Amino acid sequence: MDADPGAHLKHLTSDMDIELRMLVEAVYLKYNYDFRDYTGASQKRRVMVALRAMECNTVSELQSKVMHDPSAFARLLQYLTIPVTEMFRDPEYYAALRRHVLPLLETYPSLKLWVAGCSTGEEVYSMAIMLKEEGLLERSLIYATDINPESLDAARRGVMPLDRMRLYTENYQKAGGKRAFSDYYTAAYGGALFDRELIEHVTFADHSLATDSVFAETHFISCRNVMIYFNKRLQNRVLGLFHESLVHRGFLGLGSKESIDFSSYAQRFEPLAKRERVFRKVGT
Repeated sequence: MDADPGAHLKHLTSDMDIELRMLVEAVYLKYNYDFRDYTGASQKRRVMVALRAMECNTVSELQSKVMHDPSAFARLLQYLTIPVTEMFRDPEYYAALRRHVLPLLETYPSLKLWVAGCSTGEEVYSMAIMLKEEGLLERSLIYATDINPESLDAARRGVMPLDRMRLYTENYQKAGGKRAFSDYYTAAYGGALFDRELIEHVTFADHSLATDSVFAETHFISCRNVMIYFNKRLQNRVLGLFHESLVHRGFLGLGSKESIDFSSYAQRFEPLAKRERVFRKVGT
């Protein structure tokens, strides 16, 4: 009898951790998608879901399938980048932007905004609606980026589930919306099709926060509920990208569970609305 009844379980756990490391390394080397600095717990949960969905018994079996079949990698990517999002999510964040950020952005003749990790586009359309209502959309260029091509395609289409409109309407109203939310969409294709004018000033593009560099000078960056999946090293890399991208005294918005405290950039941003996770770049 084993002296330690949990020894076998520990061995299995250790084997899976090794297999996971080999999988993400293989994905990086083969497809140049870098998940090596994503937190282990969330990564493991997502791979476990992929194992069941893709009918693999082990992570090694999944790795073999992904290495030899690009379509299998495309499927895996959907699980590794599961979008959890909604329009005007955390309405107080958008209310804070209306109060503290947009009046200052209004002083610029033209604006560049970056929605990093835009997923299926809910935040992009939320941002565009808010800018439109404040009279800023016509002079704005919004970069909407993500590593998942299927999510980007969904964002371009702008069709949201009809059964989510009630929640989105409530969020919009709490965020300080100035019109009827239904003014911005029509029921079509079994969903809610959002006004195409909202994305006339949006550029959708593939961009990895883990491997790619800065591509534009921006006045405001919104990256919400993305860095919670990164370890500290990758979080510092991302904050460095944002600091480099932002103009003098530019603005940064993060998710409700994210912070710059204890990062390498803690002294390079100051809180503008700390509870709502809105910050401003310090100095140059």
